[in-house]
Amino acid sequence: MRRLATGLMAAAALAMLATGVHAQDKRKVKIGTEGAYPPFNSIDAEGKLVGFDIDIANALCAAANFECEFVIQDWDGIIPGLIAKKYDAIIASMSITEQRKEVVDFTEKYYNTPAKFIAPKGSGFDISPEGLAGKAVGVQRATIHENFLRGEFPEVEIRAYATQDEANADLVSGRVDLVMADSVALLEGFLKTEAGQDFEFVGPDYSDPKYHGEGAGIAIRKGEDDLRAAFNEAIDQIRSDGTYQAIAEKYFEFDVYGPTS
Repeated sequence: MRRLATGLMAAAALAMLATGVHAQDKRKVKIGTEGAYPPFNSIDAEGKLVGFDIDIANALCAAANFECEFVIQDWDGIIPGLIAKKYDAIIASMSITEQRKEVVDFTEKYYNTPAKFIAPKGSGFDISPEGLAGKAVGVQRATIHENFLRGEFPEVEIRAYATQDEANADLVSGRVDLVMADSVALLEGFLKTEAGQDFEFVGPDYSDPKYHGEGAGIAIRKGEDDLRAAFNEAIDQIRSDGTYQAIAEKYFEFDVYGPTS
């Protein structure tokens, strides 16, 4: 009996050791996200991060064998926070643009959707630079959409907000005439809600590479090529094994990945 007990204790010790080694093999990665951009990332009534970005991030961490922790950061400071090493990567619907690539590196895209305007139903706005001259347009600050408006609609009165929800709220209250943002964020996060029932998309889709980039990717500090490569491999894995599609179908009734090259 003593020999058997001794053998069981030894086996248990080896199992604990193996478990500890496995845990140590996992790389700890902190992920910065905004938590204010439904349906991609937001905070639910219980204070939990939820959304497409969050589910994709968790799937990527599992695929890459990372132990991941989320850090919530206001959008205005999300790139400075990465550079300051508050976190190791940004997964927050950040578009891959040439301007941003000057200061951070990106993985390949994990989705790509166009931008649009929304306005009160029946507004009859002429959606052109001339037609919107003098109109107040709400947009989230420090986004590709603000840059697009400043570059292509120079005569509009731009009102920039810290979050997309704030811009949408001012549209409801009549403080702005239109709002511009990602079309999916506007559809799922506003138009399908009770507050958005009196509003609609107006004008065309906008996907100008000069402003809107190549889709949303994961931002990494310059030079951290091993981390970027690991995330790229994980993106390819969840795309090929069906995990990506299963997550996307929870949130969308259409393809958000966009064209494949």
